[in-house]
This record gives sequence, C-alpha cells and structure tokens, in this order.
Amino acid sequence: MDVGELLNYQVLIFTPRSPCYHSEQSFKLAAYREEDAEVGYMSVLNASSFRQNMKGNGTDAVFQQVEPVDESSVKKMILTFEKRSYKNQELRIKFPDNPEKFMEAELDLNDILQEMHVIATMPDLYHLLVELNAIHSLLGLLSHENSDILYYSELTDIDTLHESEEGAEVLIDALLEGQIVALLVQNMERLDEQVKEEADGVHNTLSIIENIAEFKPGLCAEAAQQGLMQWLLKRLKAKLPFDSNKLYCSEILAILLQNNDVNRELLGELDGIDVLLQQLSVFKRHNPATPEEQEMMENLFDALCSCLMLGANRDRFLRGEGLQLMNLMLREKKMSRASALKVLDHAMIGQEGSDNCHKFVDILGLRTIFPLFMKTPKRMKKVGISDKEHEEHVCSVIASMLRNLKAQQRTRLLNKFTENDCEKVDRLLELHFKYLEAVQLADKRIEGEKHDMVRRGEILDDGMEDEFYIRRLDAGLFVLQQLCYIIVEISSAGIPQLHQRVHQILNMRGGSTKVVRHILREYAENIGVDKTEDFKENERRRIMELLENF
Repeated sequence: MDVGELLNYQVLIFTPRSPCYHSEQSFKLAAYREEDAEVGYMSVLNASSFRQNMKGNGTDAVFQQVEPVDESSVKKMILTFEKRSYKNQELRIKFPDNPEKFMEAELDLNDILQEMHVIATMPDLYHLLVELNAIHSLLGLLSHENSDILYYSELTDIDTLHESEEGAEVLIDALLEGQIVALLVQNMERLDEQVKEEADGVHNTLSIIENIAEFKPGLCAEAAQQGLMQWLLKRLKAKLPFDSNKLYCSEILAILLQNNDVNRELLGELDGIDVLLQQLSVFKRHNPATPEEQEMMENLFDALCSCLMLGANRDRFLRGEGLQLMNLMLREKKMSRASALKVLDHAMIGQEGSDNCHKFVDILGLRTIFPLFMKTPKRMKKVGISDKEHEEHVCSVIASMLRNLKAQQRTRLLNKFTENDCEKVDRLLELHFKYLEAVQLADKRIEGEKHDMVRRGEILDDGMEDEFYIRRLDAGLFVLQQLCYIIVEISSAGIPQLHQRVHQILNMRGGSTKVVRHILREYAENIGVDKTEDFKENERRRIMELLENF
C-alpha cells in the first residue's frame, strides 16, 4: 500500500479547472450545485452525469500531467493540500446544508490531490507526508462526506513500496498509528454495494488492506482486531450475488488466518466457523459456476483448514456439523471433494482431533474414506490435486483414527482391514513400496549433493540438514511415514490375520521390517517443532512400544 492509494481514494476526479468553467460550463456546474443542495452533498451519480454532460458538449476531461518534482516542490504541494483540506472542512462545518458555499473549496481540494499523485512515484519522499502531518489530513478524507473524495480509484503495485523500504516503513507506521484499518472498515460499513461506484470503493479499500498485510504480515492481528474480521464475515454471509468483492473478502480472510492463532481464535469467537461452513455448503452438490467462484471456494477451505489448527475451533467445527458436511462432499464427488478431504485431515489430526475421529466413525465416515484409500479418483487431477496430495490426506486421516479411536470405534476401523480377504492391507503395502521407491530416489540425489558439497569443502550445518529433510518429506517421506505407522498399528492390534498378511506381503516383495522400523524411528525423532515437549515425548514412547510388538 502506498500514498498513491490514499491520494486516489475516489471514484470521480475533477480535472483542474480552466477558464471554460467561468463561461457556459459554469452554468452547468451551478445547476448541479442547486440540485444537490437538497441532499447536502454532491452525489456520485450527479457528478458522473456532470462529467458525461461536459463530454457531450465537446469538453473532454483531461487529467493534469505532472512532471517529476523535487523535495521542495513536494513540501509546497503538501502545505497547499493542508490549507485546502482545512478550508474545506471549515466551510463544510459552517454551511452543512448549503453545498454552494463549499463547492469551490471542494474543487480546490480535488485539484491539489491530483497534483499530489506524483508523490506516489517517489517513495523516498514519503517521509515528508509524515513530517508535515499530511497523513492526519489524508486519513480524515476517509470520513469525508463527499463521495468524490472518499474513494480510492487507482491501485498501485506493492513493488512501489519496496523501492524505498525506509520511506515505506515511515508511511505505513504513520497510517497504522492513525488507525487506518478501523477508518477503512467504518467507511465500508456505510457503502452500498448495489451502487457500482460504491462497490468499486469497497474493492479498492480491500486492496489497500491486502497491501498493508503483504508489506507488514505481523500486523494482521492488529488489523483483524480493528473490526476487519467482523466486517469480512458479515460481508461473506450477506445475501448478495457472487462478485469480485466476495472473492476478495475470502482472499483477505485466508491471509489474516495464516500462521496467526490470535486471528483464528477471534474468528472462532465471532462464530466464523459456522459462517465458513454455511458458505461452503453451497458446493456440496453444485460445482462453482466460474473460475472466480472456484477460487473463492478454495480460499474458504484454506481459511477453514487454518482455523482448525487451533484446538478450540475443532470443537466448534464438530458442534457445527462440519464433519457431516465434509463427509457429504466426499460422497457427492463434486469439485469440493478434494478440499473437503484436506479439511478432514486438519480436523482429525493430533490429540485435539480425538472427538472428531470418533464422530466420523459414528456418521459412517469409514464407508466414505476407504473407497478413496483403495483407488485415487482420476477427477482429482482436474481440480489441481495430485495423486500424492490425495494419498497423503487419506493416509493421514486413517493414521489419525488409529491414534485416537478407542473401544468399539477402533474395532470397527480394524475390521475394515480384514474385509474382502484383507484387500486394504494389500493396497496399504502397494502404497508403501510406491513411496519407499520415491524416497530412495530422493535420498540418492541428496547423498550425491552432499558428496559434492564435502568435496568442495562446504560445511553441512544443521540448516542444510533441515533443508534436505524437508526435501525428503516433499518427495514422499511424510506419506511413507504415515503408511509405516498404519502398518505397525494394524500388525500390533492383536488380529493374527492382519499380522500374517503384512509380513507375507513384505516377504513376497522383498521388503523388510527393518526398513519400516527405521522409517518410524526417524519419524519419532523429528516430531513437529510446534508440539509441546510432553506431547513429543509421549508420542515417541508410544511409537517405540508399537515397534517392540511389530
């Protein structure tokens, strides 16, 4: 977000006045002033009509071309803006019901704003806006009664900010100190998106918020607390036709929730889980009508997955019947199926997923998940999901259930592996060898790279080792770890039929229990850094106990 967006927050920009305004055209402006005196301010529609009327009479609007200026010129410009802004505000307060009295000052203010557009191309001079206190006045325009000055009409690429990091930092800090997000939210609250110009104003405002979040990701929590989260949820559930603004809201919501437990908790407290489920329920039996609507759907799924990383939201998801919705999506075989599977994975993983695991079995979810385990649907590729991603989520869901299920539900899960002459065990080992081969190929490449690094005299530090481990996970090690965990769990469950079948296939395929043990030990040593020490220790102990019985 840069100063250009502040200077251009308007739908209509009047051109600097020329002598023609004092001839025939001046009467047209006077007519519009009289008409708008009834409502107290110049409306967007009337201003647009004025512009069209002027064009119709052969007077085309021409924007002032401003040449690059120096620091002295910018200071002069800012001081002029300050004076005109103050004068405009003073006249509006003095003559609130008489637009004729302040219309001239209004046009003066617009003129200087147009001249100030050049500052947007000079981020190294942004500090002058702060030093001369222009930010306060610019923020004041966000609550200006005249819609002509209220909207940002021009969006500037975020790259402009990075041309001068120091200047951009000063500007952004000043805007945040002035509570810019709260002001923008208040402004959006009073806009009517049924009017195109005002809908554009909402879209432009969301762009500014997005750029703030992109430039300073750490401020997402502060932005959400200033009313943004509540407004986004309200806008998502508004009974309006799908449009670019709804898509934009879904995108910003997903951004706010990335790696941010504060915002995840806030969304949960605002009943945001229910809002997300309600919006996604549309896609249980119907595919998105357009690529844009599909993008919105994926943003909402991403937001939901992010929220489910917080334990409290797992309970809200359960109470909101999120499991039933995801299960239905898996059965309906629409475009939402792949993302629904990902949501289930997030909802059921870890200790916090125990209640969801039990409920999933109760709603007959085993009948849904195992067909997806037995055969990877071809349609997944059409929605941008690879076989590996699909198999990763399915195996993770089954592994989570084996970790969390107790009593009757666990028995029902294990019995699934004995059905049809243990066909699911055959599939399990088929996937095991598939991913074992992929990981072995990756290991061979990595070992070659390590050898070359040592030969060049480079040091293999912990950072490099972590990078190599992540590459192995991406190559298929994570899926392989889940598969090995499932193999050990069902082999150690006290069901001779399963134990025999696992070892029989391993021997037939030239496999080894030593390989399975090694993979699980490595997994136990690298349990996620985001877990508590108690959890990691208990999980390691449990895995080692399973290996003893394997």
